[in-house]
Formats: sequence, C-alpha cells, structure tokens
Amino acid sequence: MRSAVPLRLLRGLILAASACAALTANAGLFEDDEARRAILELRQRADASRQSADAAQAKQADDNAQLRRSLLDLQNQIEAMRADMANLRGQDEQLARDVADLQRKQKDIVQNADAQQAATQPAQVTVDGKTFSATPAEKTDFEAALGVFRQGNFAGAQTAFAGFVKRYPQSGYIPSALFWLGNAQYATRDYKGAITNFRALVAQSPDHARAPESILSIANCQIELGDTKSARKTLGDLIKAYPQSEAAQAAKERLAKLK
Repeated sequence: MRSAVPLRLLRGLILAASACAALTANAGLFEDDEARRAILELRQRADASRQSADAAQAKQADDNAQLRRSLLDLQNQIEAMRADMANLRGQDEQLARDVADLQRKQKDIVQNADAQQAATQPAQVTVDGKTFSATPAEKTDFEAALGVFRQGNFAGAQTAFAGFVKRYPQSGYIPSALFWLGNAQYATRDYKGAITNFRALVAQSPDHARAPESILSIANCQIELGDTKSARKTLGDLIKAYPQSEAAQAAKERLAKLK
C-alpha cells in the first residue's frame, strides 16, 4: 500500500508539472507575439517618421530650390535694373552733351551774328580833327591805303586811295582820302592829278584841317609845272583864307622867294 500512494502522487506531480510547463509555454508564446507586435509598431512608426522626415527634407529642398530660383530671378532683375539705369545715365550724359553742343552752337551763331552786325554797323571815328560815322569796311580800307602810303609805295597808295574814293563817295573819310591821294600823285609827279584832288578837297570841305595844306600843295604843284603866276595867286588866296594857319606862314615864305 505504501508504494501505491507515491506513484499516484508522482503522476499528479508529473501532470501538474506538465500543466505548468504548458502554461509557461503558452505564456512565453503570448509574450513573444506582443513583443513582435510592439516591434512592428515601432518599425512602422520609425518608417512613418522617416518618411515624414524625408518628405519634410524633400519639401525643404524644394523650398530652398525655389528660394534660390527666386533669389536668382531677383538678382537678374537687379542686374537688369542696373543695366537700365546705366543706359539711362548714358542717355542722360549724351543728352547733356547734346544740349551743351547746342548751347555752344547757339552761342557761336549769336556771336557770329553780332560780329557780322558789328562788321556792318557804323561807328564814330575821328580823323584829321573831324568826327563822323563810318562802317568798319571804310575804316579798314582807309587805314590800309594810308599804310601803303607810309611804306613809301606812292604808286600803290595812289591806286588804293583812288579806289577808296570810288567805293565810298559819301564817306566822311573822303577829304582825308583826297589829301593823301593828292600827295601820292605829287610824289609820282602827277601834278595835274594832284591839283585836281587838292581842289576837290577844298571845295567839298573848306573847313577841313587839311584844307590850308591842300592849297599850299596846289601852289607847289603849280611851281613844279612852271606856272609861277598861278602859284603866286594860290599862295595869296591861302594867306587870305587861312591867315592863322601854319600853311599861310609857309605861303608867305614861299611868296617872298618867288619874287
């Protein structure tokens, strides 16, 4: 009897142990499934996070690329604006130069017009104590003819003064021109021509400063021609007409020698 109890107990223990082992095995299997599910969830979450991060990174890359494109477009616009501004500055500078050129041309035109007007406008001049109005051309031609005379070119001076008298018959220079024309003719021994011009001076301008000297020159021409009688009369007329003149004093001396 004592050996039967332990056998049953042993069987019970074995069954209990088997049940426990089965329970333990089932529990282990349950825990492994949960762990796998947890790992799968973690992996899914990691994958989702990675995908989200990749999407965010891709979006950031797109945004950066868009930003770079925008910056490049902006830079291009800035460069275009700079080019436009440089072009406008160049146009402004060219316009300024054009305006300056126009102003200079206008100034030159005005100055030329003024010069041309001045070249034709009469001005007051004084010659041999006589003041009158003369054009620049008259003044220039008279002074040129006088310059020829002073150089000792009497033939050239005769031509110059004769041309002056012909060109400017109403000029205030005429009495002086006739005087120097007569002197040039006297120097070239054209005494008759000289007498004609000296007499023309006295007839036109008896109050001219050169009139007494012209009458004395007429007497000198008459003496050179051998017409002493006419020379005496001319000298007498000079003394009567201009008694206070230096020419009258010279005429008295000349008369004394002619007697």
